[in-house]
Amino acid sequence: MPGQRDRRGPPPSRRKGRNAKSATGGRGANGGKRRSRTKKALMWTGGSLAMLLIVGCAGAWWAYNRLNGNINKVDVGIENNFQSDEPVNILFIGTDTRTGSGNDSYGGEASEGADTTILMHFSEDRTHATGLSIPRDLITDIPDCEVTLEDGSKEIIPGSEDVRFNQSMGVDGRDPGCVWRTVQEMTGVEINHFMMADFNAVKDLSSAVGGVPICLAEPIDDPKSGLQLDAGRHEVEGEEALAFVRTRHSVGTGSDLSRIELQQQFVASMARQITEGGILSSPTRLWDLADTATRSLTVDTGIGSIDQLRNLAEDLGQVPMSDMNFVTLPVLDNPAEPEGAKATVVIDEARAEPIFRMLREDVSMTDSGEAEGSGDSGGSGDEEAGGGADEPEPVPAAEVRVDVFNGGNVIGAAQETLDWLQNAQGVPLATNAGNAPETQEETTLEYGPDQAGQAATLAEMMGLPDSALKEQSADAGDAPMVLVLGDDFRGAGEPIEVPAELPEDVNSITADDEDVCAS
Repeated sequence: MPGQRDRRGPPPSRRKGRNAKSATGGRGANGGKRRSRTKKALMWTGGSLAMLLIVGCAGAWWAYNRLNGNINKVDVGIENNFQSDEPVNILFIGTDTRTGSGNDSYGGEASEGADTTILMHFSEDRTHATGLSIPRDLITDIPDCEVTLEDGSKEIIPGSEDVRFNQSMGVDGRDPGCVWRTVQEMTGVEINHFMMADFNAVKDLSSAVGGVPICLAEPIDDPKSGLQLDAGRHEVEGEEALAFVRTRHSVGTGSDLSRIELQQQFVASMARQITEGGILSSPTRLWDLADTATRSLTVDTGIGSIDQLRNLAEDLGQVPMSDMNFVTLPVLDNPAEPEGAKATVVIDEARAEPIFRMLREDVSMTDSGEAEGSGDSGGSGDEEAGGGADEPEPVPAAEVRVDVFNGGNVIGAAQETLDWLQNAQGVPLATNAGNAPETQEETTLEYGPDQAGQAATLAEMMGLPDSALKEQSADAGDAPMVLVLGDDFRGAGEPIEVPAELPEDVNSITADDEDVCAS
């Protein structure tokens, strides 16, 4: 067998920061019984519902045309519509665009970048939803993306490696579709639509709802955003609302991660204000909100009309706010930057991958979601494997005999695993067999019936899923088992299969929690 050859680079499962072991602390998801479904979801849902009521009740063709004409649409070259019985993933993008009165005072130069990004997942049965916030200063790879030019022609914008996530929008002519493709490749979650807003949208929508209630555990005095607020509860709108969601230097660690906490509180509070603040029962306020919402948002062509937004609002608005939560992508300081000059972050792969899997497998991150436990389909599957007396008895590690092949895209994976098995796990009969004859996406372990005990020991040791275990028809005798590491290899000592459950110390808030106070 030839020696270890150069592989083609890290697969999608080995994202930036895969060796990380921990993330910043925080509390787990809030539980509680499901509350009334009249508490609809998100500010855009309230805005879309407002459009529905205005057009449907008034029956005014002028109003319909006015709202329909307000909507800005972008053809991103992706069509991924969904059915009512499928999970839905909407990408929300807040841009760094600063056109408009007073907007040029908000910190540094504008780039029309992806300043605020939330990947919002709605469950198949519409019982729960999760918003994943992605830091703008995350170092990641941006794939090639196709954009539509003003004359209707197409152009491929080359991708970039190891750059800020913020550069997925605006830089080199990148459009929202580039953000879409970047997040999709990063998370493995298939996105259906996007909605985008700029600085003006925050000011206009916060004023249209009559102010957004917020809470501060500590006072804020941020000379860069101009925000000065005492500790306690406030209502912000217009310029003050924008300053609130832009503030970061006087809260928490002074980083973009602290600003994300403010933004999550703001979005959840605005949703409550729309659905509980009497707006939907006031024709005048309803019209103001509908007009403002349509003028403020840019969407993909798949939801670029009043009818399409109305259908979206009716469908996704079923999710109760008590089962809608927000989490921030777990990250670590960028190890490539010198100490004392940390400005960017990388994905904490060990803590992020379970969240990505929960989104992909439609698992609830709130205690009361009806779909909780659906992640069992990706678990160890002991019950399906037979359970009880049918399970083989694991043997001591010293008796495990296995040849390790590299069948994935990770350079040196077989040798790394061999060193770990021999030195950390006490498996002296493991050998590095070099590269597999063919590459493969998933790790596999082939063994004979007479090696079932060895396979059980190695599977538990490496966190192999049941799908990786390939029992052959004939006994193996003295021949070693064959372990082929696939593209899902995440590093020696890291389970091949991560659990679909929210890590205990990942920050999470639910949209109906009125007691959240930024600190």
